[in-house]
Amino acid sequence: MPDVNKSAEEGSSFSSKVINSVFLLLLVDLLGFTLILPLLPSILDHYAQTGDVVYEFLQSVVGWFREAVGIPMERKYNSVLFGGLIGSLFSLLQFLLSPLTGALSDKYGRRPMLILVTLGMMSSYAVWAVSRSFSMFLLFRVIGGICKSNVTLCTAIVADLTCPKARNRGMAMIGVAFSLGFTVGPLMGAYLATSYKSTGNVFYQTPALLAFGFSTADLLFIWFMLPETLSKNAKGSSSGFRDLLNPLSLFHFSAVTRTKDPPAKEKMQKLQVLGLVYFCYLFLFSGLEFTLSFLTHQRFHFTSMQQGKMFFFTGVVMALIQGGYARRIKPGQQIRAVSMAIAVLIPAFVLIGLSWNVTMLYMGLLLYSFAAAVVIPCLSTLVSDHGSANQKGTVMGILRSLGALARAMGPVVASSVYWMAGAQTCFFLTSACFIVPLTFLRTAKRLKEE
Repeated sequence: MPDVNKSAEEGSSFSSKVINSVFLLLLVDLLGFTLILPLLPSILDHYAQTGDVVYEFLQSVVGWFREAVGIPMERKYNSVLFGGLIGSLFSLLQFLLSPLTGALSDKYGRRPMLILVTLGMMSSYAVWAVSRSFSMFLLFRVIGGICKSNVTLCTAIVADLTCPKARNRGMAMIGVAFSLGFTVGPLMGAYLATSYKSTGNVFYQTPALLAFGFSTADLLFIWFMLPETLSKNAKGSSSGFRDLLNPLSLFHFSAVTRTKDPPAKEKMQKLQVLGLVYFCYLFLFSGLEFTLSFLTHQRFHFTSMQQGKMFFFTGVVMALIQGGYARRIKPGQQIRAVSMAIAVLIPAFVLIGLSWNVTMLYMGLLLYSFAAAVVIPCLSTLVSDHGSANQKGTVMGILRSLGALARAMGPVVASSVYWMAGAQTCFFLTSACFIVPLTFLRTAKRLKEE
């Protein structure tokens, strides 16, 4: 009995060390990643004056889309659309590379792949710091899109933990890192950009150098502190890499079945349904999240500062819910929690779409923040239960890839509906569409019971 207790204590201690390490690693990474968010409109305005050929081409693409869906010719809207185009490019690269990174981590280990992608992010920030043309800036975003697989690998690390409670807590803490990173990082970037005149540098150089410093700190932390969670016995398996490049195969998680120990048919069916829930949810959610900037500017004439305060509010609420409620959800209760959270999104977006004053808007944002804090951590925990020890990276990589595809497509579709049919129709229609992932969740629950 003493040996059993000692073993349990050691396992709990190791899980806590892994979760704390992943949290700090991701928080530092996301602080560097989000420094650019408040600077993007100013950066695009800066490069608009350089006459860069690539910039002019992309501007013509944005102009064509703006005219096609009837978006007014206004600087604010143009900046949002241009930023969305660059964000879609980043997401498409993530869609292509996340499954490969996850599969390679199953073969070579989590730490080596984390070191490799962190070196890639360091190089991208270095390119940003020295960029003096839009082409160089775009190269920075492309390198970042190729190498930004830290989240995939961190979720695979948490998925390696054998205790279901520890996995749930780990996924929730990843959510907390996201909320804090996307709350504090933009504030830091905005502050550093306003103090550039005293340094004599280009306004984005100091944030770029700080992002490089954050990545360097991450690299040192991985090298000296992060344990390898993939056991030696689990290494060396090879997934179907061709299936990782086929979008339809990704939805079927085909690469997971082409191994020596594929999951049972029932497990695969549930995994595929959860993948559809994840994609549908993020497709709808990211679209409304993107059009939120249109609505607040058009209806309430929000300035950039007011937009920043709005997202600061949602980030703080999400961090509190993830750190308090989400990480305490018991194993076996995740499907119920996700169903409740997605159901809450329906009145949340109806309130936002109908809002005739700021109070009503923030009531909707409060519900929105609760749902956003719960869905992704719980779905990640549910998916992490699938696959053997040598498949966790592949499974989590495919899940992240489906999310990236949803984030690339959602804003384009939602903004088209917004400007063609109006804000209320867009928010009402999309709110009603959340019934689709709720229906898939009922199927997942039935498969679980069977």
